[in-house]
Amino acid sequence: VNGIEIYSMKIDSKVTSRFAHNVITSRAVNRGNVSKEVFFDVELPKTAFITNFSMTIDGVTYPGNIKEKEAAKKQYEKAVSRGQTAGLVKASGRKTEKFTVSVNIKAASKVTFELTYEELLKRQFGKYEMFIKVKPKQLVKDFEIEVDIFEPQGITELEAEGTFITNELQNTIKKTFSGKKGHISFKPTLAQQRTCANCSQSVLDGDFTVKYDVKRTTADNLQIVNGYFVHFFAPTNLPKLSKNIIFVMDTSGSMHGRAMEQTKEALLKILDDIKEDDFFNFILFDSKISTWKDTLIQATPENLDEARKFVRLISADGLTNLHGGLMRGIDILNAAHEENLVPKRSASIIIMLTDGQPNVGISSTQEIEKEVKKAIGGRYPLYNLGFGSGVDYGFLERMALDNKGLARRIYPDSDAPLQLQGFYDEVSNPMLIDVELNYPENEISDLTVNSFKHFYDGSEIVVAGRFVDSKQDHLTVDVRGEGANDALSYTTQQDAEQTAQAFQEQEYIFGEYIERLWAYLTIEQLLEKRITATGEEKENLTAEALALSLKYKFVTPLTSMVVTKPEEDEEGIADKPTEGIDIFTILLYLRSQVFFPSAASPAYHTYASPPTWYTSVDGDPHFIISVPQKKDAICFNINENPGTILNLINDPVTGITVNGELIGDKRANSNAKTQNSYFGKLGIANKHLDVKLTVTPEQITIQNGDEETGFSWLDSVTLQQTGLTLIINRKKNLVLSMDNGASFVVVLHQVWKKHPLHQDFLGLYTLGGDKLSEQTHGLLGQFFRPIDFTILEIHPGSDPKKPDATMIVKNKELTVTRGWQKDFRRDPKHGVDVPCWFVHDNGAGLLDGVHTDYIVASLF
Repeated sequence: VNGIEIYSMKIDSKVTSRFAHNVITSRAVNRGNVSKEVFFDVELPKTAFITNFSMTIDGVTYPGNIKEKEAAKKQYEKAVSRGQTAGLVKASGRKTEKFTVSVNIKAASKVTFELTYEELLKRQFGKYEMFIKVKPKQLVKDFEIEVDIFEPQGITELEAEGTFITNELQNTIKKTFSGKKGHISFKPTLAQQRTCANCSQSVLDGDFTVKYDVKRTTADNLQIVNGYFVHFFAPTNLPKLSKNIIFVMDTSGSMHGRAMEQTKEALLKILDDIKEDDFFNFILFDSKISTWKDTLIQATPENLDEARKFVRLISADGLTNLHGGLMRGIDILNAAHEENLVPKRSASIIIMLTDGQPNVGISSTQEIEKEVKKAIGGRYPLYNLGFGSGVDYGFLERMALDNKGLARRIYPDSDAPLQLQGFYDEVSNPMLIDVELNYPENEISDLTVNSFKHFYDGSEIVVAGRFVDSKQDHLTVDVRGEGANDALSYTTQQDAEQTAQAFQEQEYIFGEYIERLWAYLTIEQLLEKRITATGEEKENLTAEALALSLKYKFVTPLTSMVVTKPEEDEEGIADKPTEGIDIFTILLYLRSQVFFPSAASPAYHTYASPPTWYTSVDGDPHFIISVPQKKDAICFNINENPGTILNLINDPVTGITVNGELIGDKRANSNAKTQNSYFGKLGIANKHLDVKLTVTPEQITIQNGDEETGFSWLDSVTLQQTGLTLIINRKKNLVLSMDNGASFVVVLHQVWKKHPLHQDFLGLYTLGGDKLSEQTHGLLGQFFRPIDFTILEIHPGSDPKKPDATMIVKNKELTVTRGWQKDFRRDPKHGVDVPCWFVHDNGAGLLDGVHTDYIVASLF
């Protein structure tokens, strides 16, 4: 592709005791006659930690170094200040994060990339799953996936499948397992990789998944190696507990349409799976709180039929009283236990689903977290499902973790019902409650989490620790829990000699794997505890997690990996690195804060300050889209004739629309290629409130039904009425706030009245766009949902102060230019320069459709 050939790609995985050590090696050659940039792209599981990365260029290897994030940032800034670019890496998917790195290679040269990452495989639905993303983007002469599994308990089943596997490719998957060993290989030929006989496109594009399980003669397995232990606990053949489940559902207006239909579809399927000895109820919240029943109801066939009718009639409207809905569900569940309406030996669960943020009743997330934790009192777990991109996921995650549950994102794709049902399936079969795994306190230090509220069928509990005496070679564990019929209590023992006998096949072992597994699990849990911690406790957790990340060389949210590339000369890459000078750095910010340079030029090496989330249109007209997760912004212009009316925002759910009419200069500038244009009139409407606001540089008019009130820009006004607040700041701006949290700022730009060319105009800034529904569209509205992009190949442009680059956005490659636009929110006269990546040609490639799709006939 473009003169670059990937001639080899190998993915080598070794799994020992559920801990996977994966090495991805990619080799490429520049077949062209000029130097070119070579890219290494790979998607990794979100739960994995990178442990090593290196590049080998013409036989010289440049290894990566793990550093504390702030130290890595300083090295990065140092390189950027010298005008060098940086490869970067973060693109979130459901299960993966994308790692991208690039290097310039001279003609006829080769480069080898090697990436190592490790993860603890989780057990779900009775199987461990290893997920490998396959996407070489071109035909590869030597492509291979090889997986070796070693489990001292023995392997009972092993399977491998791929979303891209055709009938012909199926035969290339080789699978064997016996005893403790399992092996999988996948090595398609060039012909088998082709999408058709003479095609150059590769069929290798999708997910390759390996699943397996182990033999279980006892409920647990204990392994001891060199002063560390790991304990796997997964009892089988236990009777299932009945469950008491409260569904707390967001039915506010933003759930209207597809989100609500998908939720109802999932609930109807879940009702089909609820067992007759279970108890359940539905709590709905929008502006008000409503319940299906006043108490928990047993899942008899008659009650399930009635519940299905109830679910089919659920509709979406109003605002979001999340606190009220959750507290009502907790109260009903608490009352059911106090009044003995549910079996004493049963598992209670609350599942809440929301797509927005609290804006009615108690809206302070901190206060909600505090009250919910107090009301639940540690008695049962809370699971929070965040639907779509408008949720405060950090809030949902903190609240769930504080109450022994977890949060999960539900992606608003066509399979959203399956995602919802899949989560329910994970927690639908509780087998034990209040599980405690107790170890001798005087023998063990640095123990990972050892108490669990619920144990679900098909899952596994993993505990690891370190011996006080590193030479100790035996351990006794006492396990307790509450089952469906009686209490579970038993003791298990293991010594190091038994483990050593199980691990005689050394080719399957990668280093001190038990110690690394303990470190991995410890870091993962410390980072999780940081989410809900504050003050000194958070500082201590951070320090502990950082020390372990550096010691075991894990790239975590607290660390980064820096690779120093050799200095380039005019012909390409020098033969050896320049010592002592960080000419080029590559930062791997996985699940971590990402820093983008404001330009790749020595004059512009400062970082853009983190912008608050907003979108705006001002000037000629300049559109600015802030992307806070990137600490950056995207901008574009729209060039149209005066009199054109553009749709800026249109939300069919909340009924809010914003349109703007263009004006031009007093007379055309004969020297200009295009005529300057600005917004001379804005129309903001809320059809649910029957309100229309018309704004021009001369006056402001608000029409409420048949009543119309006018104001001058010379006024200072605060007007409050049902559903909205209007504030006019004399000769500066006006602020229109809706009760759903959406706000608009209109800035007045006044020029000298006798100016021969220019005339007064308006700018529009939107705040709280995430309060509008996911169906919101328009030139600005389409960007109220998060947008992700990657910047590559920064290079000099036609203006030496404004470098060009390639932007990857919406699966397209766009040529963009680093520039500045004015933000006039706080200073209407002078404005503040905002650095951004400028998309040319009326936003082509960035916008959905083309800009002319947004031209409308009238202001309302």
